[in-house]
Amino acid sequence: MVKIVEKRQLTPITKLYRVEAPLIARAARAGQFVIVRVREGGERIPLTITDYDRDSGLLTIVVQEVGATTRRLGLLEEGEEILDMVGPLGEAPEIPAGGHIVGVGGGYGSAALLCLMRELKERGERTTIIMGAREKELLILADELAAICDNLEICTDDGSAGFKGFVTERLQQMIDGGPPGYPDYVIAIGPMPMMRAVEKTTAAAGVACAASLDPLMIDGTGMCGGCRVTIDGEVKFACVDGPFFDAHQVDFDEAVQRSKMYTKEEQQAAECQRAAAGAA
Repeated sequence: MVKIVEKRQLTPITKLYRVEAPLIARAARAGQFVIVRVREGGERIPLTITDYDRDSGLLTIVVQEVGATTRRLGLLEEGEEILDMVGPLGEAPEIPAGGHIVGVGGGYGSAALLCLMRELKERGERTTIIMGAREKELLILADELAAICDNLEICTDDGSAGFKGFVTERLQQMIDGGPPGYPDYVIAIGPMPMMRAVEKTTAAAGVACAASLDPLMIDGTGMCGGCRVTIDGEVKFACVDGPFFDAHQVDFDEAVQRSKMYTKEEQQAAECQRAAAGAA
């Protein structure tokens, strides 16, 4: 079992957990993920590692309550325990040195940029983070992200904070020569439609781009085949071959379709959970 030592409410449906996981923290690399199980017989869900501390053995994850299992996880409090956690899993991305590296985070995907962009900054790279949300109240970890990069660009759909518009619009401004400068390499982490849009924006300008396909993962070990994707015409698995891939080689038509495969089952699980809560 994994003990929760800190819990923070980031938005009405997003929570940060810091847990005791010394073995995972000792081996973790930025961009990897863990598989979590909340209860016996429950599903296994992948969560990207937000941060880790090798000395203290603490691991940080951010959870958005979008389904039955993430809602159950969201009910756990400090001092309680998560049933089990496996990791670190997946491959850390290989980001070329030099140039201006821009991380683009959508929604709670911004959390996954924290340790990744910090490591890039520590190795001497020039870094910018573009983070987006529908409104100001849904932005997460802005202060923490601002502290680990050269520039933090905030975007909200309604203009309640920062740039009014989508992250791709702000990215396009930079590509067109606006501050803080032309991006040489872009890392996209967030909802599938956002990553697809970032890929199109960068492809048109000839900018290298990596995307994290962790939204597709289910089992996390390559056994179930649920995260099967086509990369440059070749079949890969997001969990064991990724989660990061060259975005310009991803078949996003297939990836978007695959991300919706279990929508019906997810809705049924959520309805059963609500019914059980009502009966209690």
